[in-house]
Amino acid sequence: MLNNEDFAEEYEAQIITLEDDLGNEKDFEFLDVVEYEGEEYIILLPVSEEEQNEVMILRIESVDDENENYVGIDDEEILQKVFNIFKERYSDDYDFE
Repeated sequence: MLNNEDFAEEYEAQIITLEDDLGNEKDFEFLDVVEYEGEEYIILLPVSEEEQNEVMILRIESVDDENENYVGIDDEEILQKVFNIFKERYSDDYDFE
């Protein structure tokens, strides 16, 4: 049985701060990791109010056992397929338009 502190800790949003090529930092809420065709993709939701209508999908690239890079994806087909997997998993939790 979870006490209130354990419950809050388990369901607290995981915030990831990413830095773009220009050195600008942005905060994202971690939503999930999706595997597609042998690659892993991280699904993130921007924390800022004006950007919360779209998720960000990045390919996970391992650097070593402790570090990884997140790489942008130009292939619209891969983006859509990864997003569809995410939508299927969370159809009861999110209202997808």
